[in-house]
Amino acid sequence: MKPSEIRDLTANDVRERIAEQEDELVNLRIQLATRQLDNPIAFRDACKDLARLKTVLREHELGVRELPNA
Repeated sequence: MKPSEIRDLTANDVRERIAEQEDELVNLRIQLATRQLDNPIAFRDACKDLARLKTVLREHELGVRELPNA
């Protein structure tokens, strides 16, 4: 997910996506540990997506950038 796509979401939507991404990361971590993960790059991509989401949310909290209201 691109940062520009994240910035189009509302703050509540970003928080929901963060929760979903954290759940997905837990599942990928379990699959990686049990060697059932087909695509190991998916774990890295999930980590980066979570970091992007948290960064955009933090920018909003600090007032650097505003997210749309809904």
